[in-house]
Amino acid sequence: MALSLCLQVLCSLGGWLSLYTSFCCLNKHRSYEWSCRLVTFTHGVLSIGLSAYIGFIDGPWPFTHPGSPNTPLQVHILCLTLGYFIFDLGWCLYFQSEGALMLAHHTLSILGIIMALALGESGTEVNAVLFGSEITNPLLQMRWFLRETGHYHSFTGDVVDFLFVALFTGVRIGVGAHLLFCEMVSPAPKWFVKVGGIAMYAVSWCFMVSIWRFAWKKSIKKYHAWRSRRNEERQLRHNGHLKTH
Repeated sequence: MALSLCLQVLCSLGGWLSLYTSFCCLNKHRSYEWSCRLVTFTHGVLSIGLSAYIGFIDGPWPFTHPGSPNTPLQVHILCLTLGYFIFDLGWCLYFQSEGALMLAHHTLSILGIIMALALGESGTEVNAVLFGSEITNPLLQMRWFLRETGHYHSFTGDVVDFLFVALFTGVRIGVGAHLLFCEMVSPAPKWFVKVGGIAMYAVSWCFMVSIWRFAWKKSIKKYHAWRSRRNEERQLRHNGHLKTH
């Protein structure tokens, strides 16, 4: 069983490395980070779809069955995701592109998945955490691509930012709190699995504080720009021309 899991993880790691290499070859005029973020975007979309299928259709329901034995499909998805996180953590360490908080998030994710695979249980709630963690990832990558291509300061950029903040707050913080509560009150999960859940939720709150600060600053900036445009329109109606400075 352990050998089978290791082979699945190695195949996953090899697959993500191959995809990254392919993106690098196809985007030679772009940076390495561009190709890495394409891999991240691909994993985000894939993991959202697969984890949603497991949680909402295949089951079991994570809010009522935390600590339940892993299903074969859960094991496959966890191995696929573990290979990705190993790849991405290695990339971040090599290029020194991320801060301590993101590295802590990746490390906790890797440890949590390994723990679920080794125990043969709690894949249900780990899969739910994967869904909640990745649901905002494509939007985060879209925001970066918009910046790189010079299209961030647009209506599209505003929509992406709004959806990112709303989903992060509603899913990772709101729904995440309910999932953590269900994990804590259930007698099934091991105590160290519960500790891991608390740690992951604490990391989400650290991200949330930074996101709210960003959202507040952007809202204030948008408000001042709106007031400035409104004052100019009033002067135009009153004087027949824009005020010159």
